[in-house]
Order: sequence, then C-alpha cells, then structure tokens
Amino acid sequence: MFFVQDWRERIKSENADAGFGDVGRLLGAKWKEMSDAEKKPYEDKAHADKDRAAREKAAYDASNGKKSRKPKAPV
Repeated sequence: MFFVQDWRERIKSENADAGFGDVGRLLGAKWKEMSDAEKKPYEDKAHADKDRAAREKAAYDASNGKKSRKPKAPV
C-alpha cells in the first residue's frame, strides 16, 4: 500500500495512456525489480501499520465486547 501510494503518480505520469490494470502491472514490475534494500522502508511501514491496526482492534474488542457469530442453521 505504501509503495503504491508513493509510486502511482510517477508511473501514471510516465505512462499517460496506461489504464488502471496497466498501472497495476507496471507497479508490480517496478516492485519486482527493486532490491531488498529499496523495498525495506515500504515493508517496515507496512509492518508498523499492521501492528497499529492490531492494537486498535484489540482496544476496540476490549471496550465493546467481542461479538461472536452464530453459525447459520443448515438448510
């Protein structure tokens, strides 16, 4: 997500005629050609954001009571 936010406009400006799917493919190709060192800042941000989301969910569940889903009756 962070990589795409950072690179989408650059890719779109370099490939003005590219459609939505084309931009996605170009972003994927760019990601694959990057070294591990180049990917690391984006991966670190993603891990930090995942940890933040887990903390927020745990706090929400603790304050609102985790609701369990009842299984549907067989038809």
